[in-house]
Amino acid sequence: MTTRMRYENVKSDAVAIWLWLVAALIFCMVIVGGATRLTDSGLSITEWQPVLGAIPPVTGAHWQDAFSKYQQIPEYQVQNRGMSLEEFKVIYWWEWSHRFLGRMIGIVYALPLMLFIAAGKISRSRWPRLATLFALGGVQGALGWFMVASGLSERVDVSQYRLAAHLTLAVALFAGVVWTALNWNRPGGESSSVWQGEARMTAALLVLLFAQVALGGFVAGLDAGHAANTWPKMNGAWLPDGLLVLSPWWKNAFENALAAQFNHRALAYCVLAFTLLLAWRSRLKSAWAIVAAALVQMALGILTVLWGVPLGAALTHQAGALVLVALVLWHLHLAASPEPVPGRR
Repeated sequence: MTTRMRYENVKSDAVAIWLWLVAALIFCMVIVGGATRLTDSGLSITEWQPVLGAIPPVTGAHWQDAFSKYQQIPEYQVQNRGMSLEEFKVIYWWEWSHRFLGRMIGIVYALPLMLFIAAGKISRSRWPRLATLFALGGVQGALGWFMVASGLSERVDVSQYRLAAHLTLAVALFAGVVWTALNWNRPGGESSSVWQGEARMTAALLVLLFAQVALGGFVAGLDAGHAANTWPKMNGAWLPDGLLVLSPWWKNAFENALAAQFNHRALAYCVLAFTLLLAWRSRLKSAWAIVAAALVQMALGILTVLWGVPLGAALTHQAGALVLVALVLWHLHLAASPEPVPGRR
């Protein structure tokens, strides 16, 4: 290998490491976002200040001002009336941490990107992909505030529709960064065979996973994890009463907590079956890693329900979803490779 080739590899490796760091930060932000939702902390900061909001309250007067603003919204007046300032600080710090991570991700993404471009380490052909990811990050921030705003006036909680969209876009951003990092050093970029053969089947599995993530968002938004805390049956039945109590019927999937959990469970079985089919047909050992991750993820979901949705179990289940998405992307990366790759049988 010539000195120039070694230098090019070092340049590419630096960009790939940066992308993996961004993916890790998004992973952390999704988990903190889950904790924010599960602790009912998302409405504790009632203003959107992209710059000044990075500074938390530092004096007693600042804390009292933030608490007074929270006391004006329905969540406090209906659900949390009588909450102490110290109790308010707990939920405030969850929401502040979530927003702070969002700001940090923006900086960690934008500044190195500009430096890499200025240093000539990123070719012009890759600028549109990286710029799109950055733009989607901005959209995600705006969507987060749009979600919070839904719970500040007439509701005691955020809209489950907006929460599901916010979560799904977060996972899409994570997937986009992971996919870009996986393919960064691939000779010739991404393979044209990505939509052929096994890669097409893997991409279909990825679509199923995103649908499951969206359903998980509705489960979280409706607090549907508490709708049935039994397994394998739901409240003693395979088809529990109350699945179609709303009219029109399609609203049940999005506004009926019991139906939301039922749909999330049903699609989980479909995902597991699809992973087994993929592993059976695949020539790649990575397919069995997907099966193992899917089984662990299902077990985590079952335990979360049986235990009454404790914070630790619920967040581990959410983390498992991201791990599963990353494994499917890795498998897709291998399946789409036109050349022999490690792990191919």
